[in-house]
Amino acid sequence: MPEDLDSGGIRLQETTDGGASPRVAPLGALDSPHRLEFEASGLAPLTLAGRRLLPIVQGGMGVGVSAHRLAGTVARQGAVGTISSIDLRRLHPDLMERTRGLKPGPDTRGTIELANLVALRREIEGARALAQGRGLLAVNVMRAVSQYRDYVVTSLEAGIDAIVVGAGLPMDLPEIAADFPRALLVPILSEARSIQLVVKRWEKRGRLPDAIVVEHPRLAGGHLGAARVEDLADPRFDFENVLPQARAFFRSAGIEKEIPLIAAGGIHCLADIRRLQDLGAAAVQLGTAFAVSAECDADRAFKDVLAGARPEDLVEFISVAGLPARAVRTPWFEKYQLVEPRLKEVARAKSRCTMMFDCLQRCGLRDGTAESGQFCIDKVLGAALQGDTQRGLFFRGAGILPFGSRIRPVEELISWLLTDRLPPGITDAA
Repeated sequence: MPEDLDSGGIRLQETTDGGASPRVAPLGALDSPHRLEFEASGLAPLTLAGRRLLPIVQGGMGVGVSAHRLAGTVARQGAVGTISSIDLRRLHPDLMERTRGLKPGPDTRGTIELANLVALRREIEGARALAQGRGLLAVNVMRAVSQYRDYVVTSLEAGIDAIVVGAGLPMDLPEIAADFPRALLVPILSEARSIQLVVKRWEKRGRLPDAIVVEHPRLAGGHLGAARVEDLADPRFDFENVLPQARAFFRSAGIEKEIPLIAAGGIHCLADIRRLQDLGAAAVQLGTAFAVSAECDADRAFKDVLAGARPEDLVEFISVAGLPARAVRTPWFEKYQLVEPRLKEVARAKSRCTMMFDCLQRCGLRDGTAESGQFCIDKVLGAALQGDTQRGLFFRGAGILPFGSRIRPVEELISWLLTDRLPPGITDAA
């Protein structure tokens, strides 16, 4: 593989201390159209792969919500843009046509999986073209999906800068990525105990995480890093506890400067970023605020649902993956809530996935697990992507949005986060 594919065109220099993660020397300047705003913000940059970046990460959102258009645009601003790997064929009419009307069977599953891998490569290529060599590009992969390993390997072969993994502990990620030592590996975790566990396990394999996303389950959207809905408000997840505890562990292990922490959940403004950097975070990650941007890959109606949701419209529940999740209470969700008790009563293992895709390793609907959700998550997330407000499941974070119900460009969102100055024509923030 040519070196410029997996390094963003930057010449890499291997470490000399036996570490698996290479670095670039010398450290380059921040390449961003927001450089002057950043310098006046008082924030510290995020340093990854020898690049100085804005301390802003766009979270991965599936199905198809954060693809090449959003991720590439964010990276072009000098930040971190993230493609969600899940079922990206939905953004490509030719691949959807290729996988439509197939009969049940292993060949059908293979055809769908191959189409998704083709789509993933297309999205990485498209994001790279939009990024124009700036920022950093990542692919988010859920540990809970069946194609986890294939998504990771395909992304690495396509030259992605970083792999971000959540919805499970990615203990095997260093082995899967062993042939790609220059790629950054970033787990998503929610508490200090999990951080210690992953770091110690990875260290035995000769690798440290290149960063860790610390997601607060009470504030984030989509699948959440807690075992039960009742645990979402547990103080062990509070940034005020997790970030200092993680930093203390890093100091005791002699790796204090090795692993940047990226706080995710509830970030709204410059003051939030400053507060989290003071607590020990190197950067912040936002999901919903980017999902309602003009460049988000989802339908406009999808954005309107998220942007128009009030705090009382949000609901926590157990997903079909067996994980707590947060979404907007839409017509589909209200109907599902009414029938869920009956669906759980009659839950039973099925001979095959209703969508012939088997997207999840564990699926409450397919496996007959009554404790988990009883719906096809790929189908309802796909409907949301297309803006179907009657049939879609719309994941959303719990925080207020910088521009309220307005749909604005990524450039304006990042400028707001760095300056607290509203775009022309907007006189009040949310």
